[in-house]
Amino acid sequence: MRKTALLVVMSGFFFLTTLAQAQQADAMFGGGTIMSSGTSACPLTGGSCFVPEKGGFYPSISADVVFHKRIGFAFETAWRGGQGDYAGLGIPYRPILFAFNGLYQPKLSKKAGLDLLGGIGWQSTRFYGYQPTSSCVYFGACYVSSNHFLVDVGGGLRYYVWGHVFVRPEAHYYHIMNNTSDFSNNNVIRVGASIGYTIGPD
Repeated sequence: MRKTALLVVMSGFFFLTTLAQAQQADAMFGGGTIMSSGTSACPLTGGSCFVPEKGGFYPSISADVVFHKRIGFAFETAWRGGQGDYAGLGIPYRPILFAFNGLYQPKLSKKAGLDLLGGIGWQSTRFYGYQPTSSCVYFGACYVSSNHFLVDVGGGLRYYVWGHVFVRPEAHYYHIMNNTSDFSNNNVIRVGASIGYTIGPD
């Protein structure tokens, strides 16, 4: 418990120190959907199903810090808001995407700019409906997770609509290693938009 508390304090101190040196910071909340090629197919004689990872509404939360020369780093997470039905078999599932990115944020004008991102992360796909375990009973973790490393690139066009408030249509491409163990494709595209607030100079 003490080690966890110390880690939280140290992480908070590191973030505040980084923020103090940053030229700008942004916090965003958004939503969208994901797309991937393929159609659902399950063999009649048993075996693995081929299920595309697509559809559903994906809320997202992200934050970044930007230093001089408009270079910084960002963190984002997006998850399927409602549980999907895996291959129509009545197995509820929910993918969750995490990414740590390098960021380049050039300005196009006083009110507009680009966010260009690239980095690494992981996808955790949760499959629900399994027999209750102690972690399920006491912590509500009634699922099993399938976790895969990913690399991603993305971009968005931000436009300041009022003061430090901006909107950002965006697209992200993920290459998820070994995603075909759960879905029909290793490549996923997420499209959507975010609304955010900038802490920093105009």
